[in-house]
Amino acid sequence: QVQLVESGGGLVQAGGSLRLSCAVSEHTFSSLSMGWFRQAPGKGREFVFAISGSSGTPIWATTVKGRFTMSINSAKNTVYLQMNSLKPEDTAVYYCAATPSNVRLTSTSSYNYWGQGTQVTVSS
Repeated sequence: QVQLVESGGGLVQAGGSLRLSCAVSEHTFSSLSMGWFRQAPGKGREFVFAISGSSGTPIWATTVKGRFTMSINSAKNTVYLQMNSLKPEDTAVYYCAATPSNVRLTSTSSYNYWGQGTQVTVSS
């Protein structure tokens, strides 16, 4: 069973930055595809970012592309989501997800494993 633990959320003013972390328990971490999704109050879970475990190809949502970046520390089995130039509309619970699949990575249904979520609040 793969376990994912997110951290790094918090309250920040518009224009600020936060870095989210997702620690993965799986020792075959490098073979997994990873994704980040977010869910604002009253809305469905929205795709933010994914990276294919087989090709390493990143996929960004247009709403965050150019403001958010991703990095991986393979030694720590950890994926980071660096969020810059934050806007109030970025306010949501952010979820890390993992899957052995490499297709349809923008869809929540492709992911087998989910973290507990971390709250990000951006004030105006």
